[in-house]
Amino acid sequence: MMALRKSLRRGSVWADHSIGHRSTQSMLHADTEWTRFKEQHYQILGLPIQASESLAPILATMSVGVYALAEAVERGKVSIDAKGLVHLPPINALDEEIEPRKTREAVFKQVRQVQLPDLLMEVDAATHFSEALLARRPESGHELLAVYGALLAHGSDNDATGVGSMIPGLDAAHIAAAMRAIEFSGRLRRANERVSEYQNSLPIAALWGDGTKGSADMMAMDASRHLWTARVDPRRRTYAAGLYTHIRDRWGLFYDQPIVLNERQAGAAVEGVEQHNRSEDRIRVSLLAVDTHGMTSVALAIAKLLGFDLCPRLKDLRERKLFVPRGWSVPESLERATVRRVSLKSIERGWDDLVRLVASIRAGKVSAAHAIHRLGSAAIGDPLHHAGDHLGGLLRTLFLCDYLTITDFRREILTLLSRGESVHQLQRAIHGGQIAQDRGRRRQEMVAISGAHALLTNIVLAWNTSRMNSVVARLRASGLPMEDDWLRRIGPAHFSHINFRGTYRFNLEKYGHLLVARRSGTAAL
Repeated sequence: MMALRKSLRRGSVWADHSIGHRSTQSMLHADTEWTRFKEQHYQILGLPIQASESLAPILATMSVGVYALAEAVERGKVSIDAKGLVHLPPINALDEEIEPRKTREAVFKQVRQVQLPDLLMEVDAATHFSEALLARRPESGHELLAVYGALLAHGSDNDATGVGSMIPGLDAAHIAAAMRAIEFSGRLRRANERVSEYQNSLPIAALWGDGTKGSADMMAMDASRHLWTARVDPRRRTYAAGLYTHIRDRWGLFYDQPIVLNERQAGAAVEGVEQHNRSEDRIRVSLLAVDTHGMTSVALAIAKLLGFDLCPRLKDLRERKLFVPRGWSVPESLERATVRRVSLKSIERGWDDLVRLVASIRAGKVSAAHAIHRLGSAAIGDPLHHAGDHLGGLLRTLFLCDYLTITDFRREILTLLSRGESVHQLQRAIHGGQIAQDRGRRRQEMVAISGAHALLTNIVLAWNTSRMNSVVARLRASGLPMEDDWLRRIGPAHFSHINFRGTYRFNLEKYGHLLVARRSGTAAL
């Protein structure tokens, strides 16, 4: 049975009726189609037909990086002991300046206390996320409140009954009906995109980054042991489900998905960026920072061929080795940390199949998460896995050389990951309890829980960003100095000024005409 399980995971055994365990060939472009349109797919991906043309710049850059690392060892910035362990001194913390702290205090002193209903309606008036959730404008104020109630019931630790008791005049049955409506495929994703793009477009967000970088991390949410995605959290020894989110350098979640706890997250990391980058009217993400669970050698290779860099913060960094091609010469100071087992011939032999897989991911025939899961450790020995693993080994060496020698690059990766961790605190304030025992049994329901939770998080981040932008403009107009360098060190993941509990009273008189569809020239409230 274990051998059969392993064969199913690597694709050497498959079931025609299955989606998750179908044959490898069914996930890829058909042979005749690939032969006929191969050159077009290579052009779309921006890749050369011959692997050697793609490997040449990688090897040249890696050679420069290896000698830069050897120079850092000679200068004592990096050390390699007799066992081949790499020792890297910690990054020195930046000097704490008084002005950024004063600026933060001045800005958030002007950001008023707010009730969650007012926050929801204000952001909805600017983005119309309720229209995306229903796929049309709400026809009445009651229907609009039902959508808000469904969003809160999916995305917080309250159920339909609990939210119904917090919104006067709204019955739990109407909330439950709206919950099923917003579960329809793509609605929560479109609503999240509207709010994220709105937050990203505010002028102050440009100070935090250019939008081309991001980070991805998982948050463990307590759940019943009967939930299909739940596993025992090794830290807390309780059952939990994983919510995996992607956060851009300008803040704001641009992708989310539920995952099985304790499984490798590399596929989910690549999937989020690929789904985001498919739209031509968005700023493409070119760098994604992840932790060790979000990286495998095959994932590094697939991400690179898809057009972005996967940059991991590696656990046990001192034990990491530099993988170089066989016969490659390296400086003597790096010999103990070098492993010569990368086969360029294996990459060249599997190049066409590797590009075919990436082209299939780009065309939507298979998700990146499923493809990387299929090429996990169970696929060792598969020529396609062999090519991806060796190409990923080269890319990991290239990344390690930069990570170990360029302090600013290392600081940037850690900063991106720290932003994700700070957003986790906001996420736990929104959903501070356990996923109910009768929730998340269906996959679509678990996707809705993840999407609604991400949407509530994005709404708070967007509202904070909007308020910060207005406060900064007002303070500057009054003559108070506000340097951009100070504002870069202030983020919108604050929530102490937001009341998430209590009785929810929505101001339909103020926002109803903007959010509810008009009938015969009047708003149906």
